[in-house]
Amino acid sequence: MSKPTPISGFPEWTPAQRMIEQFVLDRIRATFELYGFAPLETRSVEPLDQLLRKGETSKEVYVLRRLQADADGPAGDDSLGLHFDLTVPFARYVLENAGRLQFPFRRYQIQKVWRGERPQEGRYREFLQADIDIVDRDTLPAHYEAEMPLVIGDALRSLPIPPVTIQVNNRKICEGFYRGIGLTDPEAALRAVDKLDKIGPVKVAELLAETAGASEAQAKACLALAEISAPDGSFADAVRGLGVSHPLLDEGIAELAAVVETAAAHSPGLCVADLRIARGLDYYTGTVYETSLAGHERFGSVCSGGRYDNLVSAGGVSFPGVGISIGVSRLLGLLFGAGALTVSRSVPTCVLVAVTSEELRSASNAVADALRRRGVPTEVAPSAAKFGKQIRHAERRGIPYVWFPGVDGAPDEVKDIRSGEQVVAAAGEWTPPRADLKPLVG
Repeated sequence: MSKPTPISGFPEWTPAQRMIEQFVLDRIRATFELYGFAPLETRSVEPLDQLLRKGETSKEVYVLRRLQADADGPAGDDSLGLHFDLTVPFARYVLENAGRLQFPFRRYQIQKVWRGERPQEGRYREFLQADIDIVDRDTLPAHYEAEMPLVIGDALRSLPIPPVTIQVNNRKICEGFYRGIGLTDPEAALRAVDKLDKIGPVKVAELLAETAGASEAQAKACLALAEISAPDGSFADAVRGLGVSHPLLDEGIAELAAVVETAAAHSPGLCVADLRIARGLDYYTGTVYETSLAGHERFGSVCSGGRYDNLVSAGGVSFPGVGISIGVSRLLGLLFGAGALTVSRSVPTCVLVAVTSEELRSASNAVADALRRRGVPTEVAPSAAKFGKQIRHAERRGIPYVWFPGVDGAPDEVKDIRSGEQVVAAAGEWTPPRADLKPLVG
């Protein structure tokens, strides 16, 4: 068999990186549950008509199709695709199970998603997301939009990563402003402004004219709005200073001010009102979020989301919601690439039990069983080599302790191979220092 060729965009972490990922997921999961979000996992595939119903996603969806079609087999596979986010499948789940759910429904979901994008640093075709959403029946109070940054701020602050800043905007501000200056296609204007960081203001102005029918003055006004940024409610005065009025604009300003002020009371500096944030997906209707990682701003957002009112509805009943998603693989990929995350050892093992001879391996197994029953990650040496070789085996893998079973009535001893200290110990009583019990992420 020839050497396999790696497939770009499908990351495979090393065991050490995977332990870091597990640590990160445990911290995120714990924070989500502290805020009362319940776990959920949905299927990996959805009908294509649902995946393509909202947003410009058709070029990103992977279609599910069997290699050989079977005319007598089950129908419908050709109409299925892998989900590109967790919001669309969640919306479908709510619709299917509305009669059994208690509203407002708070859930978290940590799963793989797939997008047919061009792979680059921090951007993959298969990646892990960690989502939270709150959905209600018919109406969803705006205070939930202010809660989202608090959860994410606490989750990300619990990790050994650089500080994050959550940029927030409100689609109502943008749409109300665009309508207030006379633009009749606010969605086209939003899509143009969403490209501001990628193509710059000159190109955005041209795009506004081409796709939204904006005059030079209207394009200038759109860009002026996008330039407004503030860590507090002062952004409202800057927006009003542009001299545009519209009821939807006023509603959006009030909602965004509540988000920024709530975040400032909880964690000063966590949120910034940034009116260039538009979010490309069409289903957002209110507050939108993007998150930058200090020192890695050029790679874009590592956590995004927003309010959606029209994604889920049936029989005259709607289920508005708000959600936000941490791009776990994106976040870790950037930090792994920068060498910014480390783990104290490459295996979970805390103790390697030495084997005196193959005839006495059962004694080593008994020690390992006793340590494991007490929660100490333990493995037995692969062979009854000289003790020096067994110690070097532990050193290469970062295992801090080697256990030597007693022979001919002698007591057991355990050695800290970092310091060289060796003491008498009993497997039913000895406990390693807390810092050594499990690998430490830093």
